[in-house]
Amino acid sequence: MADAPRFRKDAVAVPDEKHPVDETLPPFKMFTSGLQHVAAMYAGVVAPPMIVGPAVGLSATETAFLMGASLFTAGLATLLQTLGIWKIGAKLPFVNGVSFAGVTPMIAIGKGQGHDAVPVIFGAIIVAGLVGFLAAPYFGRLVRFFPPVVTGTVITLIGVSLLPVAFNWSQGGNRTAADYGSMKNIGMAALTLVIVLAMRKFLRGFLQQISILLGLVAGTLVAIPLGMANFDAVRNADLVGFPTPFHFGAPQFQVAAIISMCIVMLVCMTESTADILALGKIVGRPADAKTIEGGLRADTLGSALSPLFNGFMCSAFAQNIGLVAMTKVRSRFVVAAGGGILVLLGLCPVAASVIGVVPLPVLGGAGIVLFGSVAASGIQTLAGAAMEKGENALIVAASVGIGLIPIAAPNFYHAFPKDLLVVLDSGISTGCVVAILLNLAFNHLGSRKTAAEPAAEPAFVH
Repeated sequence: MADAPRFRKDAVAVPDEKHPVDETLPPFKMFTSGLQHVAAMYAGVVAPPMIVGPAVGLSATETAFLMGASLFTAGLATLLQTLGIWKIGAKLPFVNGVSFAGVTPMIAIGKGQGHDAVPVIFGAIIVAGLVGFLAAPYFGRLVRFFPPVVTGTVITLIGVSLLPVAFNWSQGGNRTAADYGSMKNIGMAALTLVIVLAMRKFLRGFLQQISILLGLVAGTLVAIPLGMANFDAVRNADLVGFPTPFHFGAPQFQVAAIISMCIVMLVCMTESTADILALGKIVGRPADAKTIEGGLRADTLGSALSPLFNGFMCSAFAQNIGLVAMTKVRSRFVVAAGGGILVLLGLCPVAASVIGVVPLPVLGGAGIVLFGSVAASGIQTLAGAAMEKGENALIVAASVGIGLIPIAAPNFYHAFPKDLLVVLDSGISTGCVVAILLNLAFNHLGSRKTAAEPAAEPAFVH
């Protein structure tokens, strides 16, 4: 009788080989690949605090503190997402950072309150994060109420709502300054915009991914000899520092602010769900309900804990998903290394304050591309929203129209109660509510229903 076939040890071990998502790379490659993720997301992390800080009356030093705190909390959220604890974390190469979706609502909350607005904003984020954490196991059942016609509309409104900030920066930022809107300021913004566009056109790979960051550096180098750069924030910053818990005071809880940020949390959870599904396909580990639930728990818990260290609401950074697809590096530990780098940057106030050297017109020029890309991402999502079916085009038209009211007519709601203005002055919040309600009315209630829409896919732009 012939001997039974023998198998080599390495042959029987194949089924037990690690999935590329769980592989660890050599230290140098781990660090450089993680740094690449940080470079791709850096501008997106520091932009929200850069907008919100001056809007609520914070000084350059205090705004730099907020930026450092945002880097620190983004790092913690990314570590929570990639490494995971208990049932928290998608355990995929998934980057978390400060969400643009919360910027306009936070500015609306802070209108007229100055420094006192920061504790109110933080209190609202804590509650919204905890509500989202409790809702994470059930959110999968609600995703069908957030088809591309809703998510695309909201993402488009996020980008459009932020563009006026870039226009204000391009003019100089300070409306009372003598040179506000001068040809010098606008010319510098235009030069930076051209530099960023040229880099996107002619650079390739990693350098193309960080073209906005390179554009900011190039624009600043041109601005320094023109006397447009301010080094005060760097001079006043410490080399090492820890984001003091509740630096701006104990959180305060106002109902209107909480409602506004809960709406933003729904938007963030919807976007993160789409991103987790897309990332699962890219890395060859399709996301199941358990993965989505863990990812949403990490998002929402990270958001709830961020205000403790003076950070804002966290959500997925879709451009980093594009980076994973481009580089083919699927290890979650690479992204965890990026999270560690973010934490270290957050503990170095000088690193966070360097962005304060960048003149506002330079930021404005780059911001047109950065915020415009968010709007383009929403338009790309709407392209797959079955606009020809039912009343989807009407849903988008009404939602975008109402969402643009605070931008086109800032005093439109001046006669309304102050508490309502926190929600109404945010085109993102009002547009989202209208899109959800109209989608329910036209596509879910009664007999007139459109064919099922495909799940939203991220456009790889945060």
